[in-house]
Parts: sequence; structure tokens; C-alpha cells
Amino acid sequence: MTYILKFTVFKTQSIIKATDGKIYVRRGAQSLPVDTPEKLRRLELDKGISSFENEPVGESEVSDATESGIYKFFSDTIVPDVEPDKWLRKQRLINGEKLTVAGELLFTDEPQICLPKRSSIKIFRYKTSENADRDTLADQPITVEGCAYRQIYDAVAKTKEIIESIRKLGKGFEIIEYPEETLHEIITNAVLHRDYSIATDIQIRIFDNRVEVESPGKLPGHVTIMNILEAQAARNPKLVRLINKFPNAPNKDVGEGLNTAFEAMTKLRLKTPKIEEKDNSVLVIIKHEKLASPEELIVNYLLGHDTIKNGTGRTVTGIKSENTMKNVFYRLRDRGFIQLIHGYNYWKKTDAFERLVHEQFKNLLADQKE
Repeated sequence: MTYILKFTVFKTQSIIKATDGKIYVRRGAQSLPVDTPEKLRRLELDKGISSFENEPVGESEVSDATESGIYKFFSDTIVPDVEPDKWLRKQRLINGEKLTVAGELLFTDEPQICLPKRSSIKIFRYKTSENADRDTLADQPITVEGCAYRQIYDAVAKTKEIIESIRKLGKGFEIIEYPEETLHEIITNAVLHRDYSIATDIQIRIFDNRVEVESPGKLPGHVTIMNILEAQAARNPKLVRLINKFPNAPNKDVGEGLNTAFEAMTKLRLKTPKIEEKDNSVLVIIKHEKLASPEELIVNYLLGHDTIKNGTGRTVTGIKSENTMKNVFYRLRDRGFIQLIHGYNYWKKTDAFERLVHEQFKNLLADQKE
């Protein structure tokens, strides 16, 4: 008899030493020792134990924030009648006589002056559905700068503008649409949760059939690809908390941003975004690919079940309305796939179901795509 032993080791917020008293990180099949102060610092930043947002910005001056347009905009509606210097110090956005990274990002008009290559967003348009390369790059990349608050809204607006210039061949040339909520939430997430210790800008890459948003830094703390929609861990908690105080805040600060992005795609019958964790970044891929039609989803369900109810149909398809779900069943009934069992309020496969799947369903799918 053969036995298999499986170990599941969950990510934690803390750093755990091995039995030999040393710290290791896994890279593929390797266990690499964390044996220098620099490596330990990198690990602390990756896990969110320490935050680079609290670091003082060497070239900054407090007046960069207290005399800025964005601070005036913020204070006119939010901050009580208190001296800017005192309020910024109270919020721990000043370290000595220097702004912290969070203070620079939030309350200076152009943080890119003091934080070059780590506080901008680059937008690329590639005229292809394949991989990015210089030959398919349309025009020069666009650089979006400014404070974090304005940068988010400017990047979303510019991305949306470029996307709407793309046409695909359908019934004539049609505009490609992505839900604005999806773009907004994913770009906001990239700005607020990126690792600002890494000197690389956020990249938004727009292809003919997808949008890619890549932000520097691994997933913080205990967050993984598997639990990212449920887990909450803020790498930059001050940035997240204070930007939420702005008028028309870009974030709700309740940990629901990515859920909103995913739900918005589902409502448009588009596939949900795909999230990948790379060596030093997180990549979100928003594909412009339609989900299977409701009819296809119901037929696929019935390939393994004899009956289906309205509630089950809504769960399978993501349709919220009971009446909309009924219309899907009626279309399948009219084509001979299913029949209603009166008195029991459920649908069952007809005797012709299997034959019709092979003979007619491809035509149904073609009709749905047109």
C-alpha cells in the first residue's frame, strides 16, 4: 500500500525561523537563507511587517505639502481649522523636517520630483492581441503623474479613452467596453497597495483583447492568489486611510474593491479578471472575453443532472432576476431541450436532449456570438 503525505503551510504576517534558528524563503524548489540585513528588510517589506510609506523622503520639504494645491483642496472640505504643519505631524506624515513617502504621495502636487521611477503610472497601447513588443507599440507611452488621488482618476480616464478608441469587427465596427468600476478598482488597488520601495512605475498595458495592470511588489502578508477576494492586508495603511477622507474618495476602505471589479465584469457577461503573482510584482489581466451564454451554462449543467430549478439556474448563470432566468428556460424549451414539470416548479431534460445538444447547440452558440 502506498501513502501520500501532504503538508499545507499557510502564509503568516510574521517571520518564522527554522529549527536551525535561521530564516529561509522558498524560491521554486529552493530554500534560500535570509542572512543579511538587506535581505531581512526586503522580506519585512514583502510581508507587510514594515511599510516603506513611513520612510522620510530625503529631498522633500514640509512646505511642498503645506503650500500645495492638493492640500488646500483637501483642507477646504475635510481638515478642521488647524495649521497644516500641525495636522501633518499629528498624522505622522512628517519625520523630522522631511515628509514621509505617504505624505509626499498624498499631499504634494508632484511627488514624482522627489520619488522618481516609483510614483508614476505608465500607459502603453499595443496594437495586437499577442505579447507586447516594440513593433506593436502604438505611439509613445503615456506617463500619468501627480498626487495619488488625482493620479488614480487621471489614469482611469486615460485608460478608458484609449480603450474606447479600439474597434472590433462585429455587426459593423463596435466599441470595446470594459466596466469603468473594474478599471477604477484595479487601478486604485495598484496605486494604494504597491510596494513603493521598488523603483518601478505601475504599468497599464492596453491590448486589442485585454488590459494588463502590473504593480510593483508581491502580495503582502498572508494574502495569496487563492484568498485575495476575502483576505485584507494593507501594505500602506496610512495611504489607504487618508485617501479615503478625500471628497469622492477613490476607495471605500472596506476591503471590497476587487470584489466590485469582479462583479462588474460578471454583470457585462465578461470573464472575471485573472491575477498572477510574479517575482516582484502583481499582474491583473482584464480580458475582453465573453462568458458562455446562459443557455450554454444551463445545458452544460444538465449534462450532469436530470433537472434544474430557477434558483439553481440563477446560481449557475449569475443572473439575478427570476424572470430573466425564466426567459432562458423558455428559449431552451422552445428549442426542445427541456420541459416544465408542472406542480413541482422545475425543468427536466426531454428525451431529445442528448440528440439536440449534438445537432443544434452549436447553432445556438453561433447565434449568441453574433
